[in-house]
Amino acid sequence: MSDGLRCMWMRGGTSKGGFFLRSDLPGEAAARDAVLLGVMGSPDARQIDGMGGADPLTSKVAVVGPSEREGVDLDYLFLQVFVDQAVVTDAQNCGNMLAGVAPFGIERGLVAAQDGETPVVIYMENTGQTAVARVQTPGGRVSYEGDAHIDGVPGGAAPVPIEFRDTAGSSCGALFPTGQVVDRIGGVAATLIDNGMPCVVLNAADLGISGTESPADLEANEALRVRLEAIRLEAGPMMNLGDVTEKSVPKMTMVSQATRGGAISTRTFIPHRCHKAIGVLGAVSVATACLTPGAVGHQMAVVPEGAEKALSVEHPTGEMTVVGHVEDGVVTRAEVLRTARKLMDGVVFPAPAALAMGREAAE
Repeated sequence: MSDGLRCMWMRGGTSKGGFFLRSDLPGEAAARDAVLLGVMGSPDARQIDGMGGADPLTSKVAVVGPSEREGVDLDYLFLQVFVDQAVVTDAQNCGNMLAGVAPFGIERGLVAAQDGETPVVIYMENTGQTAVARVQTPGGRVSYEGDAHIDGVPGGAAPVPIEFRDTAGSSCGALFPTGQVVDRIGGVAATLIDNGMPCVVLNAADLGISGTESPADLEANEALRVRLEAIRLEAGPMMNLGDVTEKSVPKMTMVSQATRGGAISTRTFIPHRCHKAIGVLGAVSVATACLTPGAVGHQMAVVPEGAEKALSVEHPTGEMTVVGHVEDGVVTRAEVLRTARKLMDGVVFPAPAALAMGREAAE
């Protein structure tokens, strides 16, 4: 392996990070992770010696390769690189970075572009689920320009609609891993749900907050953070996730009545920092809870009539609309609108110490 690695830096949804071809990274996980820590500059609160942006939302990696699965174009492995810890985890998926996978695959020649729009079927290795992303390809080339707007991202961009398939229980084995739509943890009602992202959904009022506070105010609330972590640690084994002390899941979402015309208002810890928006698959899981009678959020959510239900999930910097398709009272599939943009394409140079660690791990 040379000192430099071919890499494309992209914004996917409200996240951004490095997109790598699987063949350009070490095949052994420990060696790969050592290199990626060096790419991002972790562990360091500022990630000053790497490409990371000192925030979990900008310290992400997508590993992409051609798929050998029937009917699937690309395999996608998401890796969360911790900012201030020497940890790289594949314990979760990322629906925001997913938005960049299809255009990246087309740009790298893994998928042939059609004239107009190119559908790309993506297998998400973290959770074993499949999604279909539609990329704008006028003239057979990826276009990032357009008028689609998603909250949390300034300006407009080309739309990347994503349909999620078979997401229920992708990490926890069941949509409601305890077999109940509501449990009690730490004296409060909690819905433990996994419709693409393991989440603990809580009523904000039960935790002594309004649910409209800013992320900075919530992060400064030490008593709240301690209580959330205690609930999270208890919820982990209940969700078949084991000891989650060193894991980034489950996410902790507090819900309250919508205040800006949406269906529900949210504040999410991911798990120790308060998200300035909400993750794509986290929004899908929360929307599913809102569509399930008895679950936390259902009674306070504004749910439209009909089998196709568009729920606007409010978050600190705007909203994300999830379209849930319901059959016999069960959410069978969900769709979201995302955008993506290529930021940089070139060669990234991990810290020399990380390269040395990577070589040692590979030997």
